[in-house]
Amino acid sequence: MITLSNVSKTYSTGAVAMDDISLSIDKGEFVFIVGPSGAGKSTLMKMLLLEESPDKGDLIVNGHDLRELPKKKIPYLRRSMGVIFQDYRLLPDKTVYENVAFAMRIVEASRREMKQNIEKVLGLVGLKHKAKSFPAQLSGGEQQRVAIARAIVNNPVIVIADEPTGNLDPENSWEIMNIFEEINKSGTTIVMATHDKTIVDRMRRRVIALEKGKIIRDEAKGGYGDED
Repeated sequence: MITLSNVSKTYSTGAVAMDDISLSIDKGEFVFIVGPSGAGKSTLMKMLLLEESPDKGDLIVNGHDLRELPKKKIPYLRRSMGVIFQDYRLLPDKTVYENVAFAMRIVEASRREMKQNIEKVLGLVGLKHKAKSFPAQLSGGEQQRVAIARAIVNNPVIVIADEPTGNLDPENSWEIMNIFEEINKSGTTIVMATHDKTIVDRMRRRVIALEKGKIIRDEAKGGYGDED
């Protein structure tokens, strides 16, 4: 599903973001990417989304060699991935339903398909009753649930989540993680960058720890810290 082979990336400032990293993530895995600020987490996520390119090494996502992928095919690959950010990135002048529908309009889905899929994902995240509400009328947890619904409405094979609970209190964070678990049970691969030690320690999923651009730990049922 995702394979990095000897991937390195150094920015023009001289900062080494990734230093000869190799890893493989299988279909259906749930993987936490952890590490301090500057460890390389954001660069890794950006590479998976084709927002950054490695200086050297090979990067395969869903059967595509990203270094060889023609630019015109990048949008199609991105459509196979759902992306969730810490800051929600909802359209403020659109309702919950319209925000989720936006992702389906991009792929030119039919009206019938849109209605079916949107109702399904809003049900999954518990927001059917908020379909006509605007983002400003929602709590932070509800806004993040809309962002999740938008990310999965096109049935992506991979979900990339960058600090999705970073702005949420513990109760809302666990509600969000329960949704991610349900998504993962359907076979969707989830790669999540996080600083939330409590969540990582309690869920005991695969943990890849980065530090100074290197993988320092890769555990099948790991915790956040080395002591685990």
